[in-house]
Amino acid sequence: MKKLLVSVATALSLMTCAYAQSNASNPFITSSGTLQFAHVDHGFTTTLDQQPFDHFVANTLTHFDDIDSRSNTVTRMLVQTDAGPVLYDFHHRPPLVQRSNRRMTVKRVFWQDDEVVMQGSQGWFRFKHGEFTALQSSKTIYH
Repeated sequence: MKKLLVSVATALSLMTCAYAQSNASNPFITSSGTLQFAHVDHGFTTTLDQQPFDHFVANTLTHFDDIDSRSNTVTRMLVQTDAGPVLYDFHHRPPLVQRSNRRMTVKRVFWQDDEVVMQGSQGWFRFKHGEFTALQSSKTIYH
């Protein structure tokens, strides 16, 4: 347990790519087009260039954005839903939608090249290539 705490503390102190959560539904410029959320019934419909591509159930909108520093566009987005986090990857058109199917509340997100590391209500998790796994004590440093 002590190793796990030291690992997490070290990783947290060295991470610089954490993005605060947002509840904005404004149009977002992504690498695939303009994204917008619309509140519909008991959830939200997500559109890209005014074309729907996803719908999820949630009482409130919460998302974490990965912003490309060169183009200032959103390249990936992790959205909190009632069924668990959903990852939108805007490197693809239409966007790649990956569902974690694990109910949890996401507290923090750290973006890596091909993965998302998140702190949730039940600990630390990795979402990579559609695989959702709990993180164990590790020497991996996330930044």
